[in-house]
Order: sequence, then structure tokens, then C-alpha cells
Amino acid sequence: MNNIYNIVSDMDIPNGTTKRMNCPNCNGYKTFTVTNNMGSLVWNCYKVSCGIKGGDRVHLSVEDIRAGFAGAEDFAAGTFELPTYIVPNRDNLYMNRFCATWGLDIDELGLLYDVKESRVVFPVKHDGKIVDATGRALGNRLPKWKRYGKSGLPYSYGCGKVAVVVEDCVSAAVVGYGSFVGVALLGTSLQDSHKGYLAQFSTAIIALDPDALPKTMVMAKELRGHVNDVRVLRLKDDLKYRNPEDMEKLYGIITD
Repeated sequence: MNNIYNIVSDMDIPNGTTKRMNCPNCNGYKTFTVTNNMGSLVWNCYKVSCGIKGGDRVHLSVEDIRAGFAGAEDFAAGTFELPTYIVPNRDNLYMNRFCATWGLDIDELGLLYDVKESRVVFPVKHDGKIVDATGRALGNRLPKWKRYGKSGLPYSYGCGKVAVVVEDCVSAAVVGYGSFVGVALLGTSLQDSHKGYLAQFSTAIIALDPDALPKTMVMAKELRGHVNDVRVLRLKDDLKYRNPEDMEKLYGIITD
């Protein structure tokens, strides 16, 4: 292990990049990756029989830090503004019915209402400020989900150390409590902005819909270069339905 640590420490890997090479532990061909994500150096081998992994902190240059937080500075500058037709809930019948169906607390989640298109709006926040939002149609309007900004950030809810990666905001809100933070990708595609966001967590649990299992496995592989502990939760149904067997599996992860 010390030998691998020394090998990785001697590498010159710029911030935001990944180096793939033969594994120094099992000699697997191109199975070993090392990623520098804002000074967090993470390495692991994808070969099941090996599975060696680790992490360390490295020095970042001033230029790296400025580049890495460029997006955050844009958010802080208030470049995003909610459209004027997105307002606090005013006892809208359809919005209240939607939230009651899924067991969502409007006030706790800070949900808003799109008067123009009749959507329940989930705010996307950065450092306590709304930097984006996504709305779910309350009727048959298409698209069902609409993104209002271009932050690239996922929707998240909760304040734990374990990220539960799901597809939509409802599922994220359902699981975002206790040790869990629900993180909605707003689809089944893992973007670079998602990887950067998830790098702050000690553990990431990929919990997409059952029919997205192939994408789930690919996503888990990609994310292992950014998060030390990545796990896959095989579901019977979408987490927003609170299937007892699925919820038991999720609870069991933090007691492993």
C-alpha cells in the first residue's frame, strides 16, 4: 500500500483530470485510475479481484482554485433570477394534491409554484442561494420536467454525509433525511458538474430506477474516480414509492 501511495504522490496530475494506467498492485491493464478533483486525489482499481483504492490531499495552485470555483463565483454574483411567474405556493389545489401524494412538505422543502405553466418548482441552491430551479408539470404539459437555469448543478435535499443519487427531485426529497442527502441528476446521465458536486461526500449510493440498471453500473464506474465509496442499490421500484424492501436496503447500507 505504501508503494502505491508513493507512486501516486509522485504523479503530476492537473486539477480536474484523470490518469488511467496499469494497476501497480495487480498489474491489470488500464484498470487503475487517479483523479485530482480540487486537491482531493482519489485512486482505485476497477478489477474486481483487486479493488485497491485510496485518497490523499494535494496542493492546488492559485490558478487551479480560481478555475475550480469560477462557477461558484457566478452563482454568488446572482446571475440567476427566478422568473416572475414563479411564486410561493398560494394554496394551489393541484400543487397541494401533488405534494400530499408523495408525502412532501411544501414549507420544509421551500417549494414554489409556476403560475404560467402550472408546475411545482424545486429550487436548486448553492451556499443557501437559489441558483437554478426545476419544475414538474402538475398536468399533462410537456416536458414533464423543466429546467429554468443553466447551473449544471443537481437538485439536492438533506444535510448528511451519504449521497443517494436518484433521477428526479421527488425521489431526492423522499430520501433526504438523517445521514442521507438526496441528489437528483434530473435524468440518467452523469455530467462533470455532478461528479464535482458528489466529490464532497464520503459515500455515494447510486439508486436509479430498476430499468436503468445498465446505466447505473456505468455511472458507478465513472464516479469511483471522484468518491471514495460508491455503491449500487438494486431497486424493485423508484425510491419515491417507498417500497419497504427498497427502503430496508437503503437503511441497511449505513449499518454495514
